[in-house]
Amino acid sequence: MLEAQATRTLPQKLTVSGSGSASILPLGPMTRLSLRADADAAKVLSKALGLDLPMQPLTSAEKDGRAALWLGPDEWLLIDANGADMMALLTGVKKLHSATDVSHRNTAFEVRGPQAAAAINAGCPLDLREGSFPVGKCARTVLGKIEVIVWKKSADTFHVECWRSFSTYALGMLNEGASDVMA
Repeated sequence: MLEAQATRTLPQKLTVSGSGSASILPLGPMTRLSLRADADAAKVLSKALGLDLPMQPLTSAEKDGRAALWLGPDEWLLIDANGADMMALLTGVKKLHSATDVSHRNTAFEVRGPQAAAAINAGCPLDLREGSFPVGKCARTVLGKIEVIVWKKSADTFHVECWRSFSTYALGMLNEGASDVMA
């Protein structure tokens, strides 16, 4: 029997771009799961994942390189920066849930700097100012013409998640926004 192993290739070269006010870094491979479950199952899933799934709208939780982003009343995006097999962690969970590995579908960029929010806002309608979008907040939105997830990791750092097939477009939009904040 022939066994094949998929090789993950990066959609963008790992180089920093942008400007002195906002830099953009394509992030390396991470494990990602799209998780759907009701509130009752979320408690059991949280225990299996070693991370409390956020239950409040537009919030996130992070622990030991693993993050859970609330996307809807019964939907989360799980990201593990260390590449852990989160599907294996969920194999023993008996509560009804749906978990799909989307690691190969998604990629992400880190946008960092004093003008990071302005760089993203060049193509995104969200109000990313501190008072409206505090650290830990996340939201599914658009960047130009594509769907993205924006997650504020610190006062001047954002994680922007998109589908791999749109990564060149996303990087172009973010670079353009970073260039605009320099002008």
